Formats: sequence, structure tokens, C-alpha cells
Amino acid sequence: MIVSSPTVMYYSRVMGVSAVVNAAGAGFKLLGPNDTMIKSTKPVIAVGAVRTGCGKSQTSRRVIEILMEKGLKVVAIRHPMPYGDLAKQRVQRFATLKDLEDHRCTIEEMEEYEPHVVRGNVIYAGVDYEAILRAAEKDPDGCDVILWDGGNNDFSFYRPDLTITVTDPHRAGHELNYYPGEVNLRMADVVVINKMDSADGSDIELLRKNIRMANSKATVIDGASPIRIDHPELITGKRVLVVEDGPTLTHGEMKIGAGMVAAQKFGAAEIVDPRPYAVGKLKGTFELYPEIGVLLPAMGYGNEQVRDLEKTINATPCDAVIIGTPIDLSRVVKINKPVTRVHYDLQEIGQPDLNEVMDHFLKKMGL
Repeated sequence: MIVSSPTVMYYSRVMGVSAVVNAAGAGFKLLGPNDTMIKSTKPVIAVGAVRTGCGKSQTSRRVIEILMEKGLKVVAIRHPMPYGDLAKQRVQRFATLKDLEDHRCTIEEMEEYEPHVVRGNVIYAGVDYEAILRAAEKDPDGCDVILWDGGNNDFSFYRPDLTITVTDPHRAGHELNYYPGEVNLRMADVVVINKMDSADGSDIELLRKNIRMANSKATVIDGASPIRIDHPELITGKRVLVVEDGPTLTHGEMKIGAGMVAAQKFGAAEIVDPRPYAVGKLKGTFELYPEIGVLLPAMGYGNEQVRDLEKTINATPCDAVIIGTPIDLSRVVKINKPVTRVHYDLQEIGQPDLNEVMDHFLKKMGL
């Protein structure tokens, strides 16, 4: 039996599955980078993480911004999210918001693609990763560097010339206890400690210790995720519903997101619990992931789930809705209450920083 690119799993679960397989008399193999990575004709930067929700997308965007400022054409390729017609999703190219509509993207897909598009760079996705890479290398707008924007914490599908792994002090210890997140940590040339502005000092130090133990040769960059709010007056003293990125709350097991940080920072009077008002598939999500608590995950893997999300938001009695997802959710669902968005980007703290890393990378690659 061959198991390829498994989703992130706690090590006890991995070995529990192996015990079932072995007890049945069978064997299995976990494919490694030499088995799975495709070689590109362009320089490749891979951005991965130790868990979902660490800040891969923020880091990818920051890398792209730096390279674009240096006059380079960067084409991003996203880890697959094959939720529709796989034949039609063989190779997908996103350069405009209309492309998101034409490909009938789910909310999760839009959360990953839209921030790239609005910043002016092209992003590819789909299911045929050899064909996707070759198309990206020959993109009509030009391509100097390929950026692998990882997801599900799998290691890169392409052989990288530089590997950046993002870690999260809010989940200190997870970097050594989940597969394949630890693979990303051990392979990293650069490790980013994100969210230091909202994490406890003891958790940051534990994370530093674990990074040194697992990969003492990696360059470590300190980072923060400062937030910006469209309308803070909609939060202060108000009863708010907090909508966060779905995967981060579910299989990412996060207890707090950008929306909750904003609610706390700007003095919300109450975080309204959406669970009594959840309908359809969202009700099932709360049953499957009870640890989500009073946050509402922006689940939208199909039209039915998007409708359930809209109905749940509109049925929840609150003064305003805080959108902590990376996209303008009000463009996707009709919300009958005042809405304020939370924006967040990676901000390096001190040195070394990603600009220094990119300078070294470009010199190494002769760009």
C-alpha cells in the first residue's frame, strides 16, 4: 500500500493507522521529497508551514512583494484544492477577480487566490502539477521565479532552491508533533516565527528551542501579524459575531484568529455565540469540531455550504460582523448587518529579514 501526501496528522494517529494496516498483514510507504518533487526550469522558492493557519499566505505575499520591487516577475503556484470537476481543474490560471468567478472557486480557494490577484501577480492551481508547472514557467506575463504557496502542510511539489517554513508560537510544540509539518521544519533554509505580537513569551521561547533542536542551520526570522480594521467603531462596545478562516479553526485547531484579536483589541462588549443559530452543513461542522467554540468558520466548499454560512450569519443576533478571513466575504454572501474587515500582513521584526534572504537568493541564482 502506498500513501501519498497525507493531510496533516498527529503522530499518534499516523502510527495508529500503521498499526491497523500492519495488523491486516499489509505494509505502506510514506513518499518523500525525492519521490514526489518535480524539477523546474526556473528558480523555485517554497513556502510551507508546520500547521495550517501559521501564516504561509502572508509570508508568500511578502516574498512576492520584495521580488516584484526588485523588478522580477513572480508566478505563484498553490497547493491543490480539488473540490470540483477535476478535468476542468487540470490547469487553472488566476490573474483577475473574474477568473475566480469563471472557475467557480470555493471560499477557501478565493481566500488563497484573491490576495495574490489584487496585488498584481498571477497564481496557478489545479490538479496536474507537471502541466501546471510548465504553464507557469511560460506564463504570458513572464516568469523569473516560481513561488510554491504551500497548503495542508505537505512539503513542496517542486524541488525548491530556497525553502521557507512558517511556525506559530500559539501552537508551540506542534512543530515536532505533526506530520508532515516537522518535515517542513527540518528541510527549511529559513524559519519564520510568526504572530509574535500576540503570543506569550514562554511559548515563543519554547518554539525557538524546538527550532534549534530540529534545524540548527536554518536562518530564523522573527515576525508579527499586525492587524488593520476598516471600521473599528463597529467593534468598540458592540456585540459582535467573529467569522474566521475555516481550515485554520477546523483541522488547524486554532482557538483564536485575526477576527478575535481585533475584537479583543478594540473592546467588543460581547462575542456572540453562533452555534445556536447554525444551520445545515455548518451545524455539522460545529458537531465535528466542538473545540471551535464561539467563532464562526467561513466554510464554503459548495453552493449549499455558502448558503448555510449566509443564513447562519444573518440569523445570529449581533450589532456587527467581524470578517477575519483573507477575502471580502461580503462579496460572496449577503450580510444583513454592518461588517468590518480585518487585514493582516507579515511584518518582520529586526534582522535577519526576508529582504536580506531574497538578496542572498537572487545572488546565488544569478538573477
